[in-house]
Amino acid sequence: MSSMGDVLWQPADGGLDSPLGEFLAREGPSLGVRSGTYRDLYQASITAIGPFWRSVARYTQLAGDLGERDLVGALPDATFFPDGVLNYAQEAHLRFRDPARIIVADEDGRCESIIASEFWHTVAQLAAFLRSSGVQQGDRVAGYLPNVYEAVVGLFATASIGAVWSCTSPDFGVGAVVDRFRQIEPKVVLAVNEYRYGGRPIDRREALGSILGALPTVGTLITVGSPIDPPQGAWKTISFAEATQGRHDLGFTPVPFNHPLWVLYSSGTTGIPKAIVHSHGGIVLEHKKVLELQHGITSGSTFFWYSSTGWMMWNFLVGGLLVGASIVLYDGSPGFPNLERLWRLIDEADISFFGVSAPFLRSSQVGRVDPRSFMVGSSLRAIGSTGAPLTVDGFDWVYQHLPNPVQLVSASGGTDVCTAFLGGSPMHPTRAGLIATPALGVAVGAFDENGRSVVGQMGELVITEPMPSMPIGFWNDEDRHRYHEAYFAQYPGVWRHGDWVTFYEDGSSVIYGRSDSTLNRGGVRMGTAEFYRVVEAIDGVVDSLVIDTSALDRTGELVLFVVTDQADHEALTSRIRAALREELSPRHVPDQVFYVSGVPKTLNGKKLEVPIRRLFLGSSLAEVASRDSVANPDVLAEYEALARS
Repeated sequence: MSSMGDVLWQPADGGLDSPLGEFLAREGPSLGVRSGTYRDLYQASITAIGPFWRSVARYTQLAGDLGERDLVGALPDATFFPDGVLNYAQEAHLRFRDPARIIVADEDGRCESIIASEFWHTVAQLAAFLRSSGVQQGDRVAGYLPNVYEAVVGLFATASIGAVWSCTSPDFGVGAVVDRFRQIEPKVVLAVNEYRYGGRPIDRREALGSILGALPTVGTLITVGSPIDPPQGAWKTISFAEATQGRHDLGFTPVPFNHPLWVLYSSGTTGIPKAIVHSHGGIVLEHKKVLELQHGITSGSTFFWYSSTGWMMWNFLVGGLLVGASIVLYDGSPGFPNLERLWRLIDEADISFFGVSAPFLRSSQVGRVDPRSFMVGSSLRAIGSTGAPLTVDGFDWVYQHLPNPVQLVSASGGTDVCTAFLGGSPMHPTRAGLIATPALGVAVGAFDENGRSVVGQMGELVITEPMPSMPIGFWNDEDRHRYHEAYFAQYPGVWRHGDWVTFYEDGSSVIYGRSDSTLNRGGVRMGTAEFYRVVEAIDGVVDSLVIDTSALDRTGELVLFVVTDQADHEALTSRIRAALREELSPRHVPDQVFYVSGVPKTLNGKKLEVPIRRLFLGSSLAEVASRDSVANPDVLAEYEALARS
């Protein structure tokens, strides 16, 4: 097994034969970078902020006009390119052209392609229909859709006319959807009556009727997929096929750089979700930068990231159109009919960049999947991992079970910025257990509790300079109070993201989990991810969750919940305790170990550490978690019973 920091992959020619290498050679001198190193380019990107983003625009062929001013003001209320004019969909249209395609795959083995010209024709027809339905610039269009072709058309048609898109997955409960969409008051909703997951159809007509009944602003429902009768109400109903008939020309409404593009949402497990608004210009520049420069994705690439429409990685995936890449949409469970299905997509769709979550890699590892035995993988260049920290043994599993050595990029970011703060680049090696580098244009660091920058020790992840894809605000937060409170309350003028991180001198880093779920044992702070690295490497542990019930005025208990496929719980508990004592410290041996059927997670796959901690501190289940915002709400009853026992 590798040790932390061991080199598992090296870029050929130092990564200079890549879009990033070309960008450095072409744009570096104008930024004062003549060394040819990523580190110097990174420093320029966070000091010459305006010029750097203009250089990104030049290199990636921005169609819009950035205007005369670069950056006005400072955090928390900085504004990028206030005179700029552009359109997200138009930027994609410039680069996403035949033979690039959208590839649609599902659980049943379907893998079909729609070429770019056909996609843009459909976008034009839906845009015309939206206009005829009264949708104007700034109005909202919502999607209640799985990861299907029609969702991508919906986003780009909405953006093309300057309206605002927002989407949730149909596995969200009625309350979770209403809590989101009621805030933004959509005029039109695109929705499925049913969807397929895990090999079975799931009827959503009753849920959809309840959702629409709670949204009085909806005048039109566009149904997608199944021909079964949709719910009836005051709204007009039309099928997607009918709404996209015609021969209208494609057009784009120019909008200000900081015009709302879409609304994403926080998890909403303990309250009304924050409605996070991103801008046309901020997302265009950020996604062009991260996809083309950091990941090397461009025309000729085929880009995939497994995601539902309720996770920001879906928005990240469709950003592939901005750089001319083909993208792959997968509709269904990543584990049906088995965990091989996604891996087989690599050969089926000639995927060059294959993105998944760290938990999926963990599931493949625990499930003893061996991609070498059934895939060629000749098209594959890189694998992306996010959603949770990836352990050293997770890195090892990838390099032991793929047929060819490829770059593994572990990344960390958030819905708040719809991108990664930390990740990789074509110039960086893959090192076991480490995130390779801060992303260009992200002035990221770690602060201690006194607001001092620290290196080599765990601290709060902070951003000290503005990024274009920081939210332009929250919906219905005109005085920006909630926005300021969410990110800038602890360190004035500095974005606190809420993760524990350690940065090393070479720029690499390790994420330890959310800072509001920290384990604090005898004065030793530890992120939960470090705990999971040990526990989930033990044979027999399928999943786990840990909480610390300590408070400022008392030391509580360390409580571990374990999902296992083994019958001998006593022996497994002994192995867990021994491993934690040896690899972490005696203080981090749990006081109690409970065996449960599952770990409660948000709809985006995040473990509910803070809500379960609050439950064990005496709060009621209704106070700590909304069932509609939990992916597997049935397991909550187990935790409630344990907390009350």
